[in-house]
Amino acid sequence: MADRCYAVSVTGTRIDKWLWAARFFKTRTLAAKACELGRIQSNQQPARASREVRVGDMLRIRNEGGDFEVEVLGLSEMRGPTPVAQTLYRESEASRELRIKVAEERKSLPHFEKPTKRDRRRIERLRDR
Repeated sequence: MADRCYAVSVTGTRIDKWLWAARFFKTRTLAAKACELGRIQSNQQPARASREVRVGDMLRIRNEGGDFEVEVLGLSEMRGPTPVAQTLYRESEASRELRIKVAEERKSLPHFEKPTKRDRRRIERLRDR
């Protein structure tokens, strides 16, 4: 019996796999959870994890890194290095500028450090008085 090779053209891939492969989430489980929580929109519609992504789709992604608005340029179900993952999408200029602005605002907020052992001793002495 001869081996047969079937050519399969990929026209779409699951959105949770794509989000993982494009490195928006560390695991597929986190990507699927984000879909379930309504943090992913595909062409301005809430996206379930099983929804197929196609080249040309516009995605809105909310994760700990910020809000992204991207156009899908390529499909992949395999996670690769970051430079390869970045070729799968193109972020809009408005999205990039907004993320930078939010990051700068976050940096300007007061930052409180955990007190050192010396600081804690001083605080305890003040409380005892």
